[in-house]
Amino acid sequence: MSEEKRKMNLPSIDDLFTTQEERDGYTNDEVTHIDIDKLVPFQNHPFKILDDDSMKALIESIKENGVLSPLIVRKKEDGTYEMVSGHRRREASKRLGIEKIPCIVKDLNDDEATILMVDSNIQREEILPSEKAFAYKMKLDALNRQGKKLEFNETLENSEVPTLCPVGTKLDSARSIAEENGESRRQLFRYIRLTYLIPELLEYVDNKRISFRPAVELSYLSDENQYAVLNKLEYDEVSPSLSQAIVLKKLEQEGNLTEEKLEDILNQEKANQKPNKDIRYRDITRFFPKGTPPEVIHDKVFKLLKEYYQKWHNKNRDAR
Repeated sequence: MSEEKRKMNLPSIDDLFTTQEERDGYTNDEVTHIDIDKLVPFQNHPFKILDDDSMKALIESIKENGVLSPLIVRKKEDGTYEMVSGHRRREASKRLGIEKIPCIVKDLNDDEATILMVDSNIQREEILPSEKAFAYKMKLDALNRQGKKLEFNETLENSEVPTLCPVGTKLDSARSIAEENGESRRQLFRYIRLTYLIPELLEYVDNKRISFRPAVELSYLSDENQYAVLNKLEYDEVSPSLSQAIVLKKLEQEGNLTEEKLEDILNQEKANQKPNKDIRYRDITRFFPKGTPPEVIHDKVFKLLKEYYQKWHNKNRDAR
């Protein structure tokens, strides 16, 4: 079996949870085993560790084969090691009671570590909107701090309308990140806008209770108005449409959004929620013999409805 697996060049399960960049980087680096309790999460790590099927598969892989792909870490002044990649492998190992994990210690500054951390996680098969949002923002900020200027003077407050920057260069960090991840530049900034949502609304985006595009527009609201939206979602179970969110954003930017206006807008019936109030003729004719004249059908239906109304009216009158 092992010979057959080798001929087919099948990846190990553990390999499925790492990127090619990570695996390529192991060749010339020294691997050392570090106490699991000395490994700490990356600061503001945007990727969640979910107890899902892929975590169960990773646990089973490590249980059978150990950690095949070393974690990438950097040493901190207090003697601990900050994980740049491998948070899920550490969690799986901890659940199995493993005390030491293979790691590669790299000398990275904050921006280098941030870029590597994002690149090591962003290519996972399933990424939540909130994870993309903070990861894209962290990498873009890191690239900009490294002196890689944007070709456009892109402001997060109005990212949809870039303006030319007189000191711009040919390098556009935002476009580079977008292309690396199969996004458009505009879509990248839409994701980054999600970082302006209050945590509760952002969680609703992850849970698909709020659609992506309306969420982007809601991110322009003040925290106070976002919490007003949240109250409507929780107590009235409404979900803002894109057109409603755009109106809310416009009123916010004009300084005219009040809680009363917000409620009125969210209470409006959306087009896809309007019931079909028209009674189709064919739905009625199926209760009559084939060939019944339309005027006969009309008179009979009208008579039955009149009788129904009279019974209902008399019943309510007697109840009073």
